[in-house]
Amino acid sequence: MPRPTPLSEPFGTTPDGWRVERWRLSSASGVSAEILTYGGVLHALHVPDPTGRPANVVLSLPDLAAYASDTPYFGALVGRYANRISEARFTLNGRHYRLPDNDGGHNLHGGPEGFDSRVWRAEPLPGALRLTLHSPDGDMGFPGAMDVTVTYALDDDGTLSLDFEARSDRPTVVNLTNHAYFNLGGSEARDGAEAASRIAGGDVLRHTLYVDADRFLPATPESIPWGPEQAVEGTPFDLNEPRPLGDGVRDADPQIKTAGGYDHCFVLRGNSGGTGEAVGEPRVAAVLSDPDSGRVMEVRTTQPAIQVYTANKLDGSLTGPDGRTYHAHDAVCLETQHLPDSPNHPEYPSTELRPDEVFRSRTEFRFPHLAGGR
Repeated sequence: MPRPTPLSEPFGTTPDGWRVERWRLSSASGVSAEILTYGGVLHALHVPDPTGRPANVVLSLPDLAAYASDTPYFGALVGRYANRISEARFTLNGRHYRLPDNDGGHNLHGGPEGFDSRVWRAEPLPGALRLTLHSPDGDMGFPGAMDVTVTYALDDDGTLSLDFEARSDRPTVVNLTNHAYFNLGGSEARDGAEAASRIAGGDVLRHTLYVDADRFLPATPESIPWGPEQAVEGTPFDLNEPRPLGDGVRDADPQIKTAGGYDHCFVLRGNSGGTGEAVGEPRVAAVLSDPDSGRVMEVRTTQPAIQVYTANKLDGSLTGPDGRTYHAHDAVCLETQHLPDSPNHPEYPSTELRPDEVFRSRTEFRFPHLAGGR
């Protein structure tokens, strides 16, 4: 049976006149996804629990104005460089580049006008939505005119995949990811639902997390990697067996205490290629499980690393479509990506993209608790 082509509806207009659409993908498994052309935001991901009851498992905001304000990248596609570049500068092929310092003197997620705040062009496909964006030479200080394509696809088993491609006409650096905040407890509210609907699972501290990594990057209080990669063994970063997030978040380890929880890059086993190298098959990077709802999410990727962030800085100032305010540890981000500050670390997998290359990566979110989802 052919997969349905996504349908769209208006979601508002930006202050400078760009119309924003919301597109909906659906599948035979009962999983559905809503994607905005603003920021390529994954606005909702409805996933049934083992009894068939669906709920939105990503944190969402109620309207375009909320997304366009100074929010922590809810569900957005981020670039040109996801995560941080130290001191907002790097050197490439002997040339020095200065970037906006939008995070305590450092560059975060490409800058204050990164891909998360752009309106992407949408092309509906059977079971998928292709988003494209042109980033001109010098955009946020980065060299080269870059064309980016991100394709969201939803198959009949309920697997949501994101395929990233980027091309540049000059040597540059690139690091792309999606910044969804996951809570598998799920929100039962959809847009227009009564405010009484709420997140069933509360925070994510009872969620268990497995990460396929032997090493992680210690970070400064400003979340900049320092020193060599460190073994996870004997630390709260050892997630080679599923561990409740609350155990790690409450640990006395200085790295955890300084960040207020997890906000660290894990170096994945077997995914160590540079930006311009061939992309293999996605491998398991992480498995997130909620013992209360019974939902399980498996993250697979071709990327060399994953940033685990337990939403430490949510402070109750943001409210979802269901009327619930978001607080620290109400979600966890599992951002598949290259290592932070790679342009300043030649020992890391390269993030350089040359004109004769194509950056490609694939990330999949699978739900093995669903029939046929394994």
